[in-house]
Amino acid sequence: MSTEIPKKMLSLDPFSQWLGVEILDVKLGYCKLGLRIRQEMLNSMQKAHGGITYALADTAFGFASNTHGRFSVSIETSINHIEALHEGDYIIAETQLDINKNKLGFNYVNITCQDKIVAIFKGVVYRTSKAWQAE
Repeated sequence: MSTEIPKKMLSLDPFSQWLGVEILDVKLGYCKLGLRIRQEMLNSMQKAHGGITYALADTAFGFASNTHGRFSVSIETSINHIEALHEGDYIIAETQLDINKNKLGFNYVNITCQDKIVAIFKGVVYRTSKAWQAE
């Protein structure tokens, strides 16, 4: 059931659908997502807007955090952009829960393009008492 939660979350998330987020792999506390950079995602310098890598990483972080079966929300996040991205690039965000406490979880998300790290995201999640329901 826990690995189905990200699929449900994506079906309810029009922004991530617009981004073209693809679920590549999901396990308990783990998520790997991908997307292709499109022309409408570019900034004035014809590079991918930093919000695109941030959004993909934040989505992977959220999906992985919610696999534990409780509604989980981010309370603090940050990102370091290392490399510029271009139209047509396919990027992958991969996260593994690093520290799991009762109410808090701490994750790092590596964003790669062609196996090269292009950004690093860090997030803290708060797990509510509300459980995801099986369908």
